[in-house]
Amino acid sequence: MAKTTQLTLTLESKPGVLARISRILADAGVNITALCAAETSGRGKIRMVVTNPARAKAALKAAKLRYGEERAVALTLRNRPGALARVTEKLARGKVNIKCAYATTTGAGSATLILSVSNLDRAQAILR
Repeated sequence: MAKTTQLTLTLESKPGVLARISRILADAGVNITALCAAETSGRGKIRMVVTNPARAKAALKAAKLRYGEERAVALTLRNRPGALARVTEKLARGKVNIKCAYATTTGAGSATLILSVSNLDRAQAILR
């Protein structure tokens, strides 16, 4: 488990927005390793973890895109039933609120889970 930097962008939800962001980062040589994109009331909220946050921020700034930065927890879990339940139950018992969660998997073996939480240090201590 590691602390990671999550970039957040809130933009108009319309065709091409994610394509533009993806292209900006690709042209800057930045890989997106985890992504969550959701829509609420016509606005899109994109959260992402990237290989080089500093380079990503510079590229987004050069493209005149506003972004936020948030610390998150990145966990590697076994890709099997109950893995997510065990993690979230521990956090619930420790009174840590999960504000946002998203995961990626290759199908077998393992999954990467990204969590934005109410108390990052407490979450890290609970999940050690």
